[in-house]
Amino acid sequence: MILFRLILESFQFALSALVVNKVRTVLSLLGITIGIFSIIAVFSVFDSLEKAIRSDISSLGDNVLFIQKWPWMMGGSDYPWWKYWQRPEASLRELAELQKRSNAAEAFAYQVTVTRNLSYRSTTIEQTMINAVSHDYDRVMPMDIEQGRYFTPLESQTGRNVIIIGADVAETLFLNSDPIGRSVKVFGLRMDVIGVMAKSGDNIFGGSNDNAAFITVNFARNVIDLRNTGSSIMARTKAGLSNEELKDELTGIMRSVRKLKPAAEDNFAINEMDIINRGFDQLFGVIAIVGWIIGGFSLLVGGFGIANIMFVSVKERTNQIGIQKSLGAKNYFVLLQFLFEAIFLSVLGGIVGLVIVFLLAVAISSTTSFVMSLSLGNIVLGLVVSGFIGLFSGFIPAWSASRLDPVEAMRSNF
Repeated sequence: MILFRLILESFQFALSALVVNKVRTVLSLLGITIGIFSIIAVFSVFDSLEKAIRSDISSLGDNVLFIQKWPWMMGGSDYPWWKYWQRPEASLRELAELQKRSNAAEAFAYQVTVTRNLSYRSTTIEQTMINAVSHDYDRVMPMDIEQGRYFTPLESQTGRNVIIIGADVAETLFLNSDPIGRSVKVFGLRMDVIGVMAKSGDNIFGGSNDNAAFITVNFARNVIDLRNTGSSIMARTKAGLSNEELKDELTGIMRSVRKLKPAAEDNFAINEMDIINRGFDQLFGVIAIVGWIIGGFSLLVGGFGIANIMFVSVKERTNQIGIQKSLGAKNYFVLLQFLFEAIFLSVLGGIVGLVIVFLLAVAISSTTSFVMSLSLGNIVLGLVVSGFIGLFSGFIPAWSASRLDPVEAMRSNF
């Protein structure tokens, strides 16, 4: 009951401070509001951005390994670029050996990407991304085909002149007509459209299948030189196994296929999405520090504002404090009374800051393609931080109030 009474009285005093001294209180709380807004706004933006990035990375295959010539993270100045340049490209022969020897991979796929003009009648799309893939590509990487179908085993094996196009390619070339069964021209040859990808939009890295097309690698080997084109062998990890287990197995097989001596370094790279994840972990760690620095100065100013309000409140209520203590109020009662009041005022400023962040999130989400959300974790963080600032800023004024001599306090004529 005493605690409830303390909280109720503190809340009433906090409201009284707002009503009686509106301008002074609002200006003093402005620092808390700006500080919480700065911190939570930064965290909300980058939490939403991180969620989008993680989602895109996951959609690209977080359990897929990429055997390539170049590593996604270079070895630094002590590993000159020309060593990477001299490495051979991943080949179809190596794909066949990996499929034969691997026990840890669910499926393998080979991919080469080039850019070529793609046309239908008088309409041409310049520099279209053409992906030449082996048959199991759809088992390794996500392919959402909205119309038509994927390559048949016979089409992949014989290198038939068939093509799957992206949604934007289909819309540009065929407008509102059905593209399935029609022929487009690429590499100077006619190719039959057998499928259209579902529209996906750009991912966080700016890539998209909407403006791309897929053909079989056995068709592509007749029109491009696979040996001098950047290629990848992709492997999806079997369920129940880790990427590290698959990576160890692939390393052994690739070293065997390329006949590398035990002391020789690898002349291939095995990349995985976890490399990108680790890079973003470092980035968002730095951003979090920047967010605290940006908001920290405002919170410092807000803390001084809360302390100022409480010192004035103690001065104005000195006579009342004396009466309370003369009637038997303990020091801790007075201390907690002013502490709760400081916390209430600070949390109120924090709530205003959170409301502004929420309105900002709604405005951004409704007017742009970026989805910004105010998470429960950030709401709790904002309230906890503002409460801590109130506790810290109000402690000295509350302590000074609790130590007042009741006789001297009652004599005060303030």
